[in-house]
Amino acid sequence: MIKIMADSTCDLSQEVLEQFNIGVAPLNIEIEGANYRDKIDITSDQFFERLPNMKELPKTGAPSPDTYLSIIEEGVAAGYTEFLCICMSSGTSASYQTAVIAKDTFYEKHEESDIKIHVVDSWSMSHGSGWLILKSAQLLEEGYTFEELVAFNETHKKQVKHFLCVDDLHNLTKSGRISNTGAFIGSLLKVKPIMSMKDTKGAIVAKVRGTNKALKYYVDEFQKRYDPEWTNFIIIGYSNDKRIADELLEKIKLQTDFEGKSYIMQMGVAVGTHVGLGGLSLFFMEKETV
Repeated sequence: MIKIMADSTCDLSQEVLEQFNIGVAPLNIEIEGANYRDKIDITSDQFFERLPNMKELPKTGAPSPDTYLSIIEEGVAAGYTEFLCICMSSGTSASYQTAVIAKDTFYEKHEESDIKIHVVDSWSMSHGSGWLILKSAQLLEEGYTFEELVAFNETHKKQVKHFLCVDDLHNLTKSGRISNTGAFIGSLLKVKPIMSMKDTKGAIVAKVRGTNKALKYYVDEFQKRYDPEWTNFIIIGYSNDKRIADELLEKIKLQTDFEGKSYIMQMGVAVGTHVGLGGLSLFFMEKETV
């Protein structure tokens, strides 16, 4: 049996996690001196309600190797023999590295074991790794073998497309995603930077003025880029305002030829720490030629 694992930055809904029995290692969050486990000790809604009044940006930490190791050992006890762990980009978190340590530790403890473990550096953030995880779960239900799932992830992970924009650039500035000058000018002119992933890290790929133009950019780029062979679903992410996610989904339905399934999911605490308020994201698999 194959067990799919992840860290909590995948930001998949609890319903999806339970549907596919996905094991999740929570990131650690320090907020004003108190420690929390992402989505376990504090919910996204609780976090975003508190965020405007926080004097300092929370600190995030990768899951410990023991956290991953516990998922593997519990899975082995339940009869699983193959483990596919899909982690947040190694360029933005140590989550991938600690998962690899957990894998190595398992084999050190069980030298004769024939258990298979593969850890994927997704090159993605938030619902980007979540997209890979959900797609892998679907392919598993279709009958993919462990080796085929590994090959799919390693072959296509760089094609998972991210778009992210925010209302307030403060958190992106403090977390090093944009310069202080850029943040001041952007806020003053109501310019929204649109970010994507390049070489495992976030990068600004466009700047537009206002929410309507941001939504237009998302829709236009999605129609041009999405791979209909692999993109049977999209994920729209939001931080604190679901209404803008609903609006984006409506525009995609009306203005593109996409007919697949759509998920709207809230960002978690770890991702929300860096994104801040007003975050809106879109994830799908793009064509190789784009």
